[in-house]
Amino acid sequence: MKICITSQGNDLNSELDSRFGRCKYFIFLDTNTMQYEAVENLWRDAQQGAGTQAGQFVASKGVKALITGKIGPGAERVIKAAGIKVLEAHGKIIDVINKLQEEGK
Repeated sequence: MKICITSQGNDLNSELDSRFGRCKYFIFLDTNTMQYEAVENLWRDAQQGAGTQAGQFVASKGVKALITGKIGPGAERVIKAAGIKVLEAHGKIIDVINKLQEEGK
């Protein structure tokens, strides 16, 4: 399954970024292969609408789930309209992924 994780860095050992629209990176991960791509969030410094624009970008990537800390109302509308499940988490990305796989989510 392809998922998106908000991240403070560009690899799986990075800390999850608690801010969706203003996170530093989006990590797009295939949970079946553990192959991933880190993409810098180009909207994090936007005056307004960062969450909505980031949400549209994430939705365009065809992910099934988003793992983040908090998500604002504008971004949440875009994400949910795309049928993407939102999971709140914190900590190191690799630890969050391992925990979710153990739980079978």
